[in-house]
Amino acid sequence: MSSMSRANLFISSWLCLLIGSGIIFLDTAYIVVGAPVAIAGSVLFVAALARIDEPRSMSEKQIREWLPDSGVLPEGAEGSIMYRVDTTLDEPIKTSILCGGCGEMTMKDGARPQTFICPGCDKMLWDEPEEE
Repeated sequence: MSSMSRANLFISSWLCLLIGSGIIFLDTAYIVVGAPVAIAGSVLFVAALARIDEPRSMSEKQIREWLPDSGVLPEGAEGSIMYRVDTTLDEPIKTSILCGGCGEMTMKDGARPQTFICPGCDKMLWDEPEEE
């Protein structure tokens, strides 16, 4: 059942419920056939509700063209400059750095750099190794 999508489970469950109900209402003698079909439909319906779709991986083109949202961020605690760092998990590894002070978005190849000075406002955003 791992290869069935959630939508397929919902469709199957409704079809089983409708067919099972239709068989039962045709003639009460057919309850022996209709009841198991309707019960199977309700089991499929519960399975569809409980199922979580697996996230789909991005294509190579989507990874290459990926850009995070940009814009000016609010001031941090005690007036510090906020920044956001996003790094792709799939190859090719790219890191985007958004300076919250000026809204400058910088793209770097590879992982997060040890230090970074914003090219838009010349302010140092960090100067320490990444916390693990």
